[in-house]
Amino acid sequence: MKVFLSVASFKPSYGGPARSVSRLADALAEKGLEVGAWAPDQSAMDTGFIRQEGGVRRLGGDASEALRQFGGADLIHDNGLWLRHNHELAVLAQRRGIVRVVSPRGMLLPWAVRHKRWKKWLAWRLYQKADFAGAAGWHATAASEVAQLGFAGNFAQGQVIPNGVDVPAEAEPWPEGDGPRVMLFVGRIYPVKGLPLLVEAWAKVRPSGWVLRIVGPDEAGHQAEVAEQVRRAGLDGVVAFKGALAGAQLRQAYAEAEVVVLPSHTENFGMVVAEALAQGRPVIASRGTPWQGLVQRECGWWPEVSAEGVAGALEAAAALSSEARRAMGARGRDWMEADFSWSGCARAMARWYGSLVPRA
Repeated sequence: MKVFLSVASFKPSYGGPARSVSRLADALAEKGLEVGAWAPDQSAMDTGFIRQEGGVRRLGGDASEALRQFGGADLIHDNGLWLRHNHELAVLAQRRGIVRVVSPRGMLLPWAVRHKRWKKWLAWRLYQKADFAGAAGWHATAASEVAQLGFAGNFAQGQVIPNGVDVPAEAEPWPEGDGPRVMLFVGRIYPVKGLPLLVEAWAKVRPSGWVLRIVGPDEAGHQAEVAEQVRRAGLDGVVAFKGALAGAQLRQAYAEAEVVVLPSHTENFGMVVAEALAQGRPVIASRGTPWQGLVQRECGWWPEVSAEGVAGALEAAAALSSEARRAMGARGRDWMEADFSWSGCARAMARWYGSLVPRA
């Protein structure tokens, strides 16, 4: 089967979708599917997250040219909504009789719909509603996302398949020494990620002996707003912005942390949660994320999306012994190994694709 995978960008700065779609492409290729990867910003042609040694074809040009390079496709799997290239792919699929499926990647969740709502309302009326309805199926990464897709209507058939995560052979070593203990945020510095909530919560708790490190690219100038909030709260000495990190530098950031925090208003999955657990770190993830399993698996906290809720989780995490936090991280790592392999994700996705593509 020939699968054309598209996403707005494969650049690391694009966040979770860049990582998850790249690894899905690799995992599908390992299962024997012929996979082409394309993004309108031409980032599929760069290294990004797609493995150089894998069997994924990197495609350039516009959508039509990329499909020509690929030699056609049995199925287009488009990740994301609202953008021009999403509509172009819908039109191309209809004209050429190609099966198309869509992963909204959280872009139909209520917070995301409210953000720039008038532009999205207009796009929905002009083309997005018809494009979504015309897909052969939609994919969500968590049941909680399906429950909130009422805005889109009951179109097509859906499938819930979580993202996978790469679990390293060994977790990052636990931090040692007498320095301050580290809580870590990893992600885009953008309003949906809830950093103002986190700073407000930190100012309420002010955990003694702890620092907060914020890792990720600035988007739309939001870092300046958060930095000003940090300054007003008198937290300059304990809250630091580290910029976007990847590879060995990001692994080092995880190695130096004892807790990872994701206070998002909404997430369809939250790749950083899975990645942190795979590294053996307990996680605080807000109820805007689909990670209630953190509590069930005793490897983290799942507070309300509020400064008070996040503050309570920060206080609880800081009050534990280092040994207790390490045990929580170990349970989380075991969970990732058992339930979130990329091999399993690709197997389920390939089975779903097969059910949608007409047999010759």
